[in-house]
Amino acid sequence: MQDDLKTRLCDAVDAGFDRQVAFLSELTAHPSTRGNEQSAQGFMAGELTARGYEVDRWQIDIADIQHLPGFSPVIGPYEDAVNVVGTHRARSDTGRSLILNGHIDVVPAGPLDMWDSPPFEPRVADGWLYGRGGGDMKAGLASNLFALDALTACGLAPGGDVFFQSVVEEECTGNGALACLARGYKADAALIPEPFAEHLVTAQLGVLWFQVHLKGLPTHVAYAGTGSNAIEAAIPLIQALHEMEHRWNAVEHRPDDYAHAEHALNLNIGRIQGGDWTSSVPAWCVFDVRMGLFPGQSIDAAKAEIEQVILDAARGNAFLRNSLPEIVYHGFHAEGYALSQDSSDRAASAITALETAHHLATGTALERAAITATTDARFFGLYADTPALVYGPRAEAIHGFNERVDLESVRRVTKATAMFIADWCGTEEV
Repeated sequence: MQDDLKTRLCDAVDAGFDRQVAFLSELTAHPSTRGNEQSAQGFMAGELTARGYEVDRWQIDIADIQHLPGFSPVIGPYEDAVNVVGTHRARSDTGRSLILNGHIDVVPAGPLDMWDSPPFEPRVADGWLYGRGGGDMKAGLASNLFALDALTACGLAPGGDVFFQSVVEEECTGNGALACLARGYKADAALIPEPFAEHLVTAQLGVLWFQVHLKGLPTHVAYAGTGSNAIEAAIPLIQALHEMEHRWNAVEHRPDDYAHAEHALNLNIGRIQGGDWTSSVPAWCVFDVRMGLFPGQSIDAAKAEIEQVILDAARGNAFLRNSLPEIVYHGFHAEGYALSQDSSDRAASAITALETAHHLATGTALERAAITATTDARFFGLYADTPALVYGPRAEAIHGFNERVDLESVRRVTKATAMFIADWCGTEEV
């Protein structure tokens, strides 16, 4: 990249950074938890329209995606799942195309009294922006948009088609990104600015969600010996699942990207419900489980082993052997994905372009990391033959209390993204 263009793009990001922070604050103020993303998507669609992009806003139809690889089952209504895509069509179409993807949905805030300030009233202090979703990943959406703005401010546009995607459902299924593929959005590469501290993600885990339903016989607590306590019956099942977790993490099961990781796969009991009355022995219990999977690990084989582990543990329990648990799958059916395993020329070229852009923006080499979470990168890498680069700003306490994102890191990522777009797509005059 010419030094003049590098300087112009970086200066443009700096000149627009106050507006970018204001944009991020306004976007973070929308409480876009699952099912409540519409106002944030409306704001995003308006911003894209104002910039002259061709805007596609549509309601996801399960019938369009449920037959596709990567689909995750859902529970409940789906009328409120809306995606937004803004498209730039290059006049010359001489450059490579690019998807700039980010998710608008955020996880619940939890008890408000455990936050230092209201989670959906973002504030800036000491170089950080605080608020639910500010880091994960509305800062990434902002960096994508304002990187494009920097090119516009320089009188330039990408020389290849660019699809700016604001999707729902990343935090529970990924069906939003899948719906973009089903709608025909394809490109030569994808960039997803998830908040992993300016590192390039080389591998990510898969995730499987399921519920375990237990039922028993209700009785008064005075006669507890004649009933069955469904909540207590869950304990040996949870213990058996944790033993399975330990086996899956064994050295001989780890792929190369995770050879160094003592405990990459985590089983989490995320929620448990049961019983109806304090003085009644609980006759029912439901607990929700999240389990990680290595790249290359079969989801069908994982499900079969999970079911066998639960049923074997149940048959060893006096109560459960007469009323075997029911296992219900909903939410994530996500395979792991390793960019490191993509040996294509396009992947190598995209990585080199990002390495160069990162070095120009930060003065440091681009570090690489295998993460123990999942992202929407898998849809592009596994199902669309598209190298997916996950690279975003530094954030802390994502999914926790007092979530925050480092604004100087956002600035650097925006500069790197602008230079990456100019390199990957080429440029043409506006």
